[in-house]
Amino acid sequence: MAQYAILLYSPAPADPMDITEAELAAHEVFNKEIEKRGTQILYPQALQPSTTATSVRGGAITDGPFIESKEVLAGFFLLEAKDLDEALEIAKLVPTSPGGGVEVRPIFEPPAE
Repeated sequence: MAQYAILLYSPAPADPMDITEAELAAHEVFNKEIEKRGTQILYPQALQPSTTATSVRGGAITDGPFIESKEVLAGFFLLEAKDLDEALEIAKLVPTSPGGGVEVRPIFEPPAE
């Protein structure tokens, strides 16, 4: 099975403590769908709000996220899926906060020697 990073974006500051009951219920439905499909989520993580981020660029340390944006990375998980098409189908099912989105990126596998 191939592995894909599923990156979850939400409007700033993306505080996981602000999740609504409806969003929690949507995540339960999503988890059940993942089980039915026989795919596997590895290492699911929610991130603390973007207000807790510290960035380092060119040796300079600054408060806040690295990129100025209305959306911030709110969480991620690794997904084992048979191929990119399956990963994208699952990504369409990921519950997101209003104004948020999902990015699917294959995990780099170095070429065999």
